[in-house]
Parts: sequence; C-alpha cells; structure tokens
Amino acid sequence: MIPIASPVLEKEEIDAVVGVLRSRHLVQGKIVEQFEKQLAEVVGVKHALAVSSGTAALHLALLAHGIGPGDEVITTPFTFIATANAVLYTGARPVFADICDDTLNLDPSAIEAKITKRTKAILPTHLYGCPADMAALHEIASNHHLAIIEDAAQAIGAAIGNKPAGSFGTGCFSFYATKNITTGEGGAITTDHDEIAEQVRMLRNQGQRAKYDHPVLGYNYRLTDLQAAIGLAQLNRLEEFTSKRIANAGYLNANLPSGITPSTPAGYKHVYHQYTIRVRTGRDEVATFLNAAGIGTGIHYPIPVHKQQLYVGLGYNGTLPVAERASSEVLSLPVHPSLTTQDLETIVQEVRKCLPL
Repeated sequence: MIPIASPVLEKEEIDAVVGVLRSRHLVQGKIVEQFEKQLAEVVGVKHALAVSSGTAALHLALLAHGIGPGDEVITTPFTFIATANAVLYTGARPVFADICDDTLNLDPSAIEAKITKRTKAILPTHLYGCPADMAALHEIASNHHLAIIEDAAQAIGAAIGNKPAGSFGTGCFSFYATKNITTGEGGAITTDHDEIAEQVRMLRNQGQRAKYDHPVLGYNYRLTDLQAAIGLAQLNRLEEFTSKRIANAGYLNANLPSGITPSTPAGYKHVYHQYTIRVRTGRDEVATFLNAAGIGTGIHYPIPVHKQQLYVGLGYNGTLPVAERASSEVLSLPVHPSLTTQDLETIVQEVRKCLPL
C-alpha cells in the first residue's frame, strides 16, 4: 500500500529526543526556545510561540486578539473543524463565507455581506498548503478594522511572492504527525506584535506572568522539549521535504488529466500538504478502486463545517454551494516526500484507469 501520509522520522529525530531525555529538562526549556527562534526565522516574523497543538494555537491567537462572547469571526466552512471550533471556545460565533471554486480557499468576494458590527476578525485557512488570497483579505480587514488570524496548519513553507504564510496576520501552525513537518503533536503562533506575543506567553502557561503570578485565566498549552527536539530536526529539513512535495505534485500535475488537478495562483508557493484532485462524478467509487489497487487516499473534507451535526444543532442552516459541491468531489492522493518514482508512476497509472484522459 502506498500510504496517504508517511512521517519522515530518522536518526536526527531519535538522537535529538535522546539528548533531551538525558538532559532531564523536559518541558518549556532551551530546546523549545531554539525551536521558536528557528521557526520565527522561517516564517519571517519577530515572535514564534510554541504550544501543544494547532488547535491550541488558534484558540490562543483568538484570545490574544481579545475575541470573546458576542463577537463574530468570519471563516471558511471548508476546513478541518478545529478552525471553527476554536472560535466557539472563546464564546464567539464563527460566521461562514463560501470558498473559491479553484483554490477552495475562503472567497474574499463572499465576505463583505457577512460583516456586521459584531465582526472582529477574518480567519482564513491556507487549505492543503496553498495560501488564501491575502491581498484581498487584507484590504477587507483594513477597511473594516478587523484582525487577520491565519490558519496556516497545513502551510509551513508556503508563500505569496517572498512573504511566507503565517506572516500576513497572526499565524497558527500545526505540527501534528501527518503535517509537512511534525513534532508528533504540537503547534505555534507567529506574530510581529509584541503585545500579542506577551499575551500568548501568559495564556499558554496558566496565565502566568512570573512564577506564581497569574494576572489572567490561562491554560496548560505548553510544548515539551521532547517535541521541540523533533521539530528542530524537522525544520532543518523543511526545504528538502518541501522540494520533494512540490516535485511530486509537479509529476502528478504533468501526468494526470488537467481538469482534475489542483489550482495554484501565479506567484503562489503551494507546499502540498495534500495533493487534492476533483472527481466530478463517482468520487467514492474512484477512492474504492484506488484503495483496492494499493493507493491510499483521503477525503479532506467530506462534510463542510456548517453541515456538521454540532453546527446544525447550533442553528447553522444556510447553504454554501461551492463548499458543498467541493465536499462531494475532492480526493487526496499521496504526495509525501517518501514516495518513490515507482510509487508516482503507479499512482498515475491507476488514476488514469478510472479517470482516463
């Protein structure tokens, strides 16, 4: 079976973890600080703050911007549910706008009609590793005095021009096991704003400003040095991993039917956390065929967030046609760095059997 994801964990990661174990300093120590420093350099920001998960990053970023009960945050319905759930954690309400039909990212033209006096932020997801239209989103945010919080969980290394994902607003990253780099579980917030960074430092550590001094309600969202050690080793190979993903995607783009392959706007660096095709009819049958042929697939995502039972129960009942159509058509194929030339040839061969040119 060619797996849909395959984390690359080798001697560097093992040695790094053993080094931390031998040091006996396991939580929020110098290794976490080194990981944060290197991550900030990669993203091109002043501050990177490591936390326990990508969901924790979203939660704390929202809180650090003062978002809470009675507020609204405009976001995408076509994302992992954690994006919207983090808004609920604060007591605010996610407001869903539809997506672009090409990139499947939040559609700027759908946002204006969703803005009310309660709106405090726009929360786009850089879906599958392709940045959202940040120029258009920034213009809207500036005109309405809104914060931008980027869900960059799938987009470490992605960029628009020379500007990395996570540097357009307050960035939120995930380092879950299947992400482009991993710490096993973990996340980070990136920002150029000292005040946001200071709030996050307190919030992730029980609201602690100094030892046993707790001016605000906080959380236990710390990252361990064990995880950060893995992350440092992975960051050192981020460029290698990204180049392989882009090359693998390039091969698939060149050899699969052009009408089904992912769209990347000019000047955008897509890092292919997922390589997702569009199967207009019979998507589930195609997935079954490929799985039987030994090719792992994924559906990201089969149910838009606004149609999830949780959100229907909260009173969400609108229609977002582009997101709903995409949920019935998307199919992710393996693109990870561990793929061999033979793997790529097999993927193309089997996909073309059921989706011929």
